Amino acid sequence: MFTAAAESFLRQAREIQEEELRRFASRVAALLQGPEPGPEAVDGLQRLHLAVAATKYPRGLDGEFVELLQTVLCSSKCPEQIQVLCAAILREMSPCNDLILSCDEIQDTKLLSLVSSILLAQGNKKTEVSAVGQRIVKVLERRLPEGQSARYLLPVLSNVISLSPESLTEEQTNVVSKKMADWLRYASIQQGVAQPSGGFFSNPRTRQPGPVTEVDGAIATDFFTVLSVGQYYTQDQWLNVQVFSMLRKWLLCYGGKGLKTPNSDDKSGMDRSVMPMVSTMSTSSRLLPPKERLREKAFEYCQRLIEQSNRRPLKKDDGDLQKACLIEAVTIMDIICKQDSSYVYRAVSFLKILHGRICGDATYARALLPIAQFFLNHSKMAAVDSDAIYKHLFTDIPAQLFHNPSLAFEFVQFCKDNSQLFTETSSIFGQSFPNLFKFLAWNSPPLISEFVDLLPFLLDAGTAIEIFHLLLDLPCLTAALDIQLRSTALPTSERATSDPAVKPATCLEAFRHPLYKSMFQYLLRTKAAPEDAPERLIPLRQLLGSLASSPRVVQCAETVPVLLELFFRVVAEFADGPLINQLVVLLLQRSDQLYEIPAFKDDVYRVLSSQLVMLCRLRPALVVELSKEILEFSGTVSNIQNKEAIFSHVSVHVPVQDEDICAEPCCHLCLLRRGP
Repeated sequence: MFTAAAESFLRQAREIQEEELRRFASRVAALLQGPEPGPEAVDGLQRLHLAVAATKYPRGLDGEFVELLQTVLCSSKCPEQIQVLCAAILREMSPCNDLILSCDEIQDTKLLSLVSSILLAQGNKKTEVSAVGQRIVKVLERRLPEGQSARYLLPVLSNVISLSPESLTEEQTNVVSKKMADWLRYASIQQGVAQPSGGFFSNPRTRQPGPVTEVDGAIATDFFTVLSVGQYYTQDQWLNVQVFSMLRKWLLCYGGKGLKTPNSDDKSGMDRSVMPMVSTMSTSSRLLPPKERLREKAFEYCQRLIEQSNRRPLKKDDGDLQKACLIEAVTIMDIICKQDSSYVYRAVSFLKILHGRICGDATYARALLPIAQFFLNHSKMAAVDSDAIYKHLFTDIPAQLFHNPSLAFEFVQFCKDNSQLFTETSSIFGQSFPNLFKFLAWNSPPLISEFVDLLPFLLDAGTAIEIFHLLLDLPCLTAALDIQLRSTALPTSERATSDPAVKPATCLEAFRHPLYKSMFQYLLRTKAAPEDAPERLIPLRQLLGSLASSPRVVQCAETVPVLLELFFRVVAEFADGPLINQLVVLLLQRSDQLYEIPAFKDDVYRVLSSQLVMLCRLRPALVVELSKEILEFSGTVSNIQNKEAIFSHVSVHVPVQDEDICAEPCCHLCLLRRGP
């Protein structure tokens, strides 16, 4: 992670003793108390900051030195670089008992930002947070002197509402909302001017700045956004970017507290939803209360970002920024529509068009999640059919991008957060579990806790049997996905279908061999197929045995016992007699059809044996109803020899349960001791 030189500096900083640190702080103090602290003082402060920041435990510095740091920080004659370093050291020492700083009388916005950052680092003390918030708003509501800028204060304000949103009154939030609306919508569309270097050859006649451009190089004809491009930026353009970065948080904290607009139920926006509405609404929106006006300007801003995302960027970094802004814009539009339903009709068709434009581009896959979230939240009100959006999301994305770890986490988190809503509104979610399990098969350790929460929502009487098979075949699915990825990476010339008469020599050859192709297709299916027989996978399990020692396959196998135990706990809550009987029969059958990983088989045997006893206890009559199947299983010599784990666990559990099982009038264990 670090270079050898950086590692050496960090090691020295961590190993410095307290006494040596105090002596060094004394030398730095002498430099700071000189007539004009210069480069030597800067170097000393940088080294001191490294020493206090390099360890996990707090470093102690003398109280007089801490007071000196605060004095230097607040000195108007002190160079800015030294002020920044003093603030950084004081933040690293937080919480600090020797702190005497206050932001009440500070007028300079840069200094106010530095002091506020120290006060907010003191351990979320409500009084300190509230005092900082009050002061920031008070400075923002007045006209700032020449040379001062609000851009240093917005990051502090963002921290304040994260720590204590209740520290601002409604009157204060209205003041800030009004400012934010103006900064979002009315930033300059001319580029900033380069600051003169002051050198001998600097030209006092500065060339007039040109207009900002779009990411594709075209001159911007609409208002400035975070996706507008310039060589230099003005102060109000920086504020525009900062406001957008904190807009979601602000709307979630304060956007829903204002009154609805008078025509909040008006659906007239439906026909105009795809067209820019800036010109027709700019005048009327000025008459809105501050929070409603901020919503209006934020909605327009998000629409403009979505339109800008359709441009082909000249730089790759701008393309990445486009995608990130698109996700944020759709998320903010969703929040706005929750707070004011009149926006729903303007957003629906706009986002439908967006979905149609990006759904075929895998690089925009993450942006499909907030779009689906929007339609989950609002399609019922807008009376639109969103099944096509859900179908594409659950069919194409997991099948194509299961190997993308960040997308896998976001996708499964999205499913978990909306599982209740999906089960109530769409059958597509419940039928897509074979696809969802691809994420788990490929990314097992990071996603196991998410699937523990998700699995109960996927289980019902119609899916239980297929999910039982899928859980037992999960390591096999991991191996199949590995083969699929490697096959896709092959040159087209090497992907020809194998000769049916020649037995494939490798798993990669078998992937396209007619004998195994249908087996791979079943294992890699994208939706539920309850009518298909899982027994067809027996040859494929044997074929994929060569991958059983793969680290990814082994990791996946380790998650199966946890999910199996959860599976039986959930099924026990809704299963009727026939389903329990079917599970018992399958449990006995599948004990002979597992992927050949010894540790995996032992763990599965342990779980299956304990769950077999649980099912017998849940429905004692099955001992009689399935006596033939149980006797056949227990009477097979190979089962006794090869499945000691099942028999040993059953022998431990069953004696405890004999009394319960025998209490059923129609059930007598002697039936199992004599032949049928």
